[in-house]
Amino acid sequence: EGEEIPSPMVGTFYRKPSPDAPVFVGVGDTVSEGQTLCIIEAMKVMNEIKAEKAGTICATVAEDGSPVQFGDVLFRIK
Repeated sequence: EGEEIPSPMVGTFYRKPSPDAPVFVGVGDTVSEGQTLCIIEAMKVMNEIKAEKAGTICATVAEDGSPVQFGDVLFRIK
């Protein structure tokens, strides 16, 4: 259900900015265009992944701390 938000790069997926911080977004959260959804670490650079459209997060597909490939689904939004 919902539209897929794919990974724009290869790297490590993180749902929060630091281990003791809350997640950027969770299931049921309403997000606005340009809001940070997660971080993907690539070659020691932390890249913020931002929402391309407004909506409600209906699923978090990628697992925190796991490697992702270009095109892997990170979230679903509706």
